[in-house]
Amino acid sequence: MSDVLDIGGRDGVATIVSDFIDRCHADFIIGFLFEGTDAERTKRHETEMALRVLGDPVHYTGRPIGRTHKPKRINQGHYRRRLAILRTVLSDHDVPDAIRDTWLAHQESFRAVVTNERDCLD
Repeated sequence: MSDVLDIGGRDGVATIVSDFIDRCHADFIIGFLFEGTDAERTKRHETEMALRVLGDPVHYTGRPIGRTHKPKRINQGHYRRRLAILRTVLSDHDVPDAIRDTWLAHQESFRAVVTNERDCLD
């Protein structure tokens, strides 16, 4: 759990995730994917996932990632944009490189489960 402590503990992770989700919702490229979603619920689940990957034993309470995201027809470009936003947020919050790399690698591991594997929409 030392990684979590390095960025302000659970509250620090929650703050970073909140900023990230707010930016995704407001983004001119991927914001439409979040229409009708509960931002607070998304923040809670994203925070749980981030905490787990950073060594906190918190329990993930969300639904399976693929079942939730596949119906949204998320393409590779959308996913790259999401990762770019996360990378910017982590930089803006001065997250140390090792933690940033771990967090981004974990997010990258979901690419095939979340996307329709196309680079753009039909």
